[in-house]
Amino acid sequence: MICITVTPESRTLGKVDILNAASKGDIVELCLDRLIKEPDIKDLLAVTRKPVIVSCRRKQDGGQWDGSEEERLLLLRQAIVAGPAYVELDLDIARKVPRFGKTQRVISFTRLDRPESDLDSIIEEARAVQADVLKFTWPTPTIDDAWPLLKAVSASTRGTLPIVGLGLGRGDLTFSLLSLKYGSPWLYAALENGMEAYPGQPTVFELEEIYHLREINRSTAFIAVTGFGDSQPGIVRAFNTAFQSQGVNARCLPLYPGDVGRLSKMLDALKIRAILASGGYAKHLMPLAEDIDPRDKDSGSVDLLLHKGSGWQGVNFLWKAGVQTLGDAVKNTGHGLGQRSILVLGNGGTAAAMAYGLAQFKGLVSICGPNDKEAQAAAGKLGCRFIPFQNLYDTLFDVVVIADPALKVGTAHGNVNAALLRENQIVLDVSDPPRVHPLAEEARLRKCQMVDSSHLFRDRFAAQYRAIVGKELPEDALEKAIASAV
Repeated sequence: MICITVTPESRTLGKVDILNAASKGDIVELCLDRLIKEPDIKDLLAVTRKPVIVSCRRKQDGGQWDGSEEERLLLLRQAIVAGPAYVELDLDIARKVPRFGKTQRVISFTRLDRPESDLDSIIEEARAVQADVLKFTWPTPTIDDAWPLLKAVSASTRGTLPIVGLGLGRGDLTFSLLSLKYGSPWLYAALENGMEAYPGQPTVFELEEIYHLREINRSTAFIAVTGFGDSQPGIVRAFNTAFQSQGVNARCLPLYPGDVGRLSKMLDALKIRAILASGGYAKHLMPLAEDIDPRDKDSGSVDLLLHKGSGWQGVNFLWKAGVQTLGDAVKNTGHGLGQRSILVLGNGGTAAAMAYGLAQFKGLVSICGPNDKEAQAAAGKLGCRFIPFQNLYDTLFDVVVIADPALKVGTAHGNVNAALLRENQIVLDVSDPPRVHPLAEEARLRKCQMVDSSHLFRDRFAAQYRAIVGKELPEDALEKAIASAV
């Protein structure tokens, strides 16, 4: 079930928010801490027949309550008398608010600084104060931080106290999707962008339209997706649309890896058998792979990991698709890639992989990025020329490959000045396809010869989908991905 959080500031608009939330979700959480005037809770509850959770959070727990603690407790007691389905009570004050009527008690434990490790004692404390449901809230920047919470949710389905959770930050969507599969009574969502209870909270539209949440069950396989930057929602939408249209019970799962040494066991427990990776994560996750094509190993990163047999197999489709795209663009010019002076611009796994692929043609390939140390190490490993960032504008190139979404355009220190680009220079943007990097926009304005990176996007993700599912990625799914990403 989906619980939609509403945080109204006025009683009138609060009714509208509740109505809208009730039309989209199964449960409505009504947060009282932002209301400017004292609410008529019974009047607000009368707006819908859907179950309502009433909460009033302190600032120390991420809320906006600025009254006294006694006033807050009085408001919570009044809320219970009004007869909502649930009331949320902080663990440390739950004894001060007695059970009343049929209202169930959601006992809440919140940490804004870090994950909690001692869950067993908190579960016992929650039982002691008559918890019907236990709610944990803490930061989940990586899967490592969400892991204790996922284990608790999974264990709670075996006849113990039901547990729900809210992960703070970018990992909340990851936790929400996994917790649904593993038996959480409900997950939390915002009604729309701008109405989040916490930064990073997913919207109900995102959950239903992109992830088809209502169809996720215990048999659903998750495909981890990480590191794609702003293009990631479009990629996820394409794959999920294809899964649904082809009857494949699978969904993409945004993943933010932490310690790679621990990740393998977590993926095993979650039965995740495929990872799509890009950017820095394509390099970061390479140690997971036990079986890698020597050419992909030399590239320094993998953008697809598949669990086959007893271990992970790593593949890099990016450099192959990138080199193919660039090769097609120059094949009728009379000068192939082996007769070109090529600059690969940027740091990270994408830049290193492209430099590796282009170096196979024995042309002059140079690597340059804001992080000189990283660029020099990559150039030394791949046998390419290293150009210090401060010397970037002293060398001429036939081809420029934009290979890092973190590159910034401008005249400030560490930025790339667009004066680097010259008319008729060939430019390929592989930084975060199909999104267009600002430097590529500058190249277009300066009348460079732009290579269409949408072909790279198509070839790369079609090959990855084929490797994962064994079927062709439908053309309409690709078109939707390109449209939503750009």
